Formats: sequence, structure tokens, C-alpha cells
Amino acid sequence: MKKETPTSAEARHIALLKDAAWIDRAFAFADGYKQFLDASKTEREATNYARQALEKHGFRAFRFGDALKAGDKIYFENRHKSLVAAVIGTAPVSEGIRLLAAHIDSPRLDLKPNPLYEDNELALLKTHYYGGIKKYQWTTIPLALHGVLMLADGRKVEVSVGEDEADPVFYIDDLLPHLAQDQMKRSPADLIKGEELNVVVGSLPLASDDDSVKQPVKAKVLQLLQEKTGMVERDFLSSELEIVPAFKAKDVGLDRALIGAYGQDDRVCAYPALQALLAQQQPRHTVAVVLTDKEEIGSVGNSGLQSAYFRYFVAEIAETLGSNERTVLLASKCLSADVNAAFDPTFASVSEKMNASYIHRGVVLTKYTGARGKSGASDANAEFVAEVQHALDQADIPWQTGELGRVDLGGGGTVAGYLANLGMEVLDAGVPVLSMHAPYELTSKLDVYASYLAFDRFLKL
Repeated sequence: MKKETPTSAEARHIALLKDAAWIDRAFAFADGYKQFLDASKTEREATNYARQALEKHGFRAFRFGDALKAGDKIYFENRHKSLVAAVIGTAPVSEGIRLLAAHIDSPRLDLKPNPLYEDNELALLKTHYYGGIKKYQWTTIPLALHGVLMLADGRKVEVSVGEDEADPVFYIDDLLPHLAQDQMKRSPADLIKGEELNVVVGSLPLASDDDSVKQPVKAKVLQLLQEKTGMVERDFLSSELEIVPAFKAKDVGLDRALIGAYGQDDRVCAYPALQALLAQQQPRHTVAVVLTDKEEIGSVGNSGLQSAYFRYFVAEIAETLGSNERTVLLASKCLSADVNAAFDPTFASVSEKMNASYIHRGVVLTKYTGARGKSGASDANAEFVAEVQHALDQADIPWQTGELGRVDLGGGGTVAGYLANLGMEVLDAGVPVLSMHAPYELTSKLDVYASYLAFDRFLKL
């Protein structure tokens, strides 16, 4: 039987897996990425990291009304939870911008507005899960508390407990198998219910001879919180506190080629997108990156991409440089930098192998998302898909295509649709992920690096 000739993509994939220099560059890039993950467990922390990196590379905060010229490096921070940054190009802005759009929020557990209670000598925090999770995955793992406290005296206090080796961690308990017979009869979705995601936060009572203290363990927790942060119980109402896994980003496997970490959807695309922008010096077209919030719950709110903050930024740049928002947006091109579901051999039946994405094969170009009959999809135009593919081929950057599972099973969405609604060309592109939305996700160092190279090449179109 005649042996089939591999496609150019397959040949490139095979060659790069044998290229020690390529692998070394990918591993070195991943070191910075892992540091970003550990420093960016929340959307606020990711925004802060990005702002500091931008300022280190000569970007300045942009205030509407500021004059602009070619070569200017600017950023606009929105509500401390999202950010747009741009380098002004030499070409007229009426020719459009080249945009990378990634989200920096991830599934997590938010504290309820009134979270703290005591039950049988344990102090616990009630939570409300954020985004799509398998609730049972969040029990019996070390957890950390992140966020901001807004105190009655007007102070804002940043909180991070559980990340330092000397810190305590938090915990959601589960039943032992011996007593879980009834629990195991529940459907998988209800194996752990939302109201059972209660976080153990303390167990010792307040040392007091005052018999009027009815909940001494809760009182002890409040005493510790006041000593460390200055907060009182009512300050929970005006604060934003998130429970996230306390895991650190680590190499996975004896060959160290995979990265295990929390929050890689979608920070695995946000980091290479940011790095690609930082690498631009004198672009022809104006280039930009938006790192946005709330994608996991529909891009809602004033920090999500359904709000107008990104449009206002573009409008201000357009008017300052002698054009208008409509002209710029219609001429713009965007990669929606978001993840795809990597083929998992243990659960192969959920994927269609010919149209799945695979670990180590490069950045995934996803022409459309949506569910079943492409419901809710942003379906990229063939001309734009071909333009991106040709650019990556010319630069010898590994890429692949992929869908989000079998037609009748899977589906999902990104921010692509909200940007396409503005009239620009949009294509989803990003990193394949194993165990997506789990407290610890897996990605390939080679794919992360390939995505960076792809994003850098796109900004030069």
C-alpha cells in the first residue's frame, strides 16, 4: 500500500517535535507564562500584571482627549478588571487596527454578600460559583482567598491568603465513601450542590468569658479579619472576594512539556497576546490587545465586552487621528484569542477526530463556535481565514483547526461574536486545553509558544 504524503501542517508538527532549539525556546517562554499564572489568579490581578508590564515597556495611561501620533504606546484600564492597550501605527487609522482579544476571568467561587456563619463549631463561608464548573471538583483541594475589601472608612484593602508557603489554605469538605451511599445516587451535576460549596474558614472559639457570644468560632474569625485587614462583618457586602485553587503552576510529565495550572482558560491566550503586543515597535497598522472580564458569564457588565468601553477607546483613537469609529471598526481585523478543547484519548467519544485540536500541534484556528446548529456562533469569513492561514504558513508557524466537540454534544462561545457585531473581521485562535474549566488545567508549552508567534505575526498583517 502506498504511504500517504503528510500535509504541510503534519510535516511541520513532526519536524518541530524533533527540533531541540524550537523546544528550548518554547520551554523558556513557558517560564514567564507560569510566573504570570501564579501572579494572576483573578481578573484584577491579571489586569494589574498587564499594566505593570506595559508601563515597563514604555506604555502610558491614555486619557481621552490626549494627542496621539505614530509610535505612541498607550493603555486604558477599565474598572481595574479589564484593559485595552495599543501601539499607534504609521498607516492612517482609517485602514483599521489589528486586534488581539482575550479574557482574563476564569471559573471560580465568589463569596456571597453575607457569607460567614457558624455551624456545630465550624466557621464557614457561603459561595456562589462563577462560570461553568463541575462542582464536585472543588471539594477536598487547597483553596486560596483573593480580592478586595472596601471598608466603611473608605479604604480599599487587597487580600490574598493561601498562596504563600507560610499561609493557611481553605477547604470544602466532602463525605467519606463509607457514608456517601445516598450522595452517590445523585446525578453527576448534583453530586455536590451549589449550596454545599461551603468553605471552612475557622474552628477555634473566641477566647472570652462573655456568655453572650453565641457564635464564638465565627466571632474568632471576625476578630482575626479585623486584626489583619480592619474589616467588620458588614464590609463583606461591599467587597469582592473570590475563592480560587491554591495550586501553583507546575510542569507536568517526566519530559516537562505540559503545564498544569488553574485559570489557563483564558490566561493561556492572554499572556502570549500581551507579549506579542509588547514586542511591537513600529507597526504599520495600529495594533491593540484587549484583556477583558466576564467572558465566562456572557461578557456582561461594564467590564465585559458587551459593554461599550472598547468601542469608546477605538472611537477616541479614531477621532484623535482624524477618522471615525465606523470607518476604523469596519476596516479592522481581530483574532479572538481563546482556547479550544484538546482531544482527550480517555474520553475520545466526545470529539470528532478529523476536526479536533491536539496537544503539541500548534495554535488552533476555530472558524466557528456556537452549539449544535452553530447557535450563538461567530463564523469567520473564508477570505479572512485564508489570510491568517497563509500568514502563518509563510512564517512557518504550526497551526491546526478544531471544533468544540461533536456537533450534537459540545459547543461554546468566546468574545468573537461581540467584536464581529462591530463589523470587523474576527477569527478565534488559541491554545488547546485538557480538562478545561477544572481547578487544574493542562496545556502544552509548544502550543503556548506557537500561539505567541501566531499573535505576533498577525499584528504585522
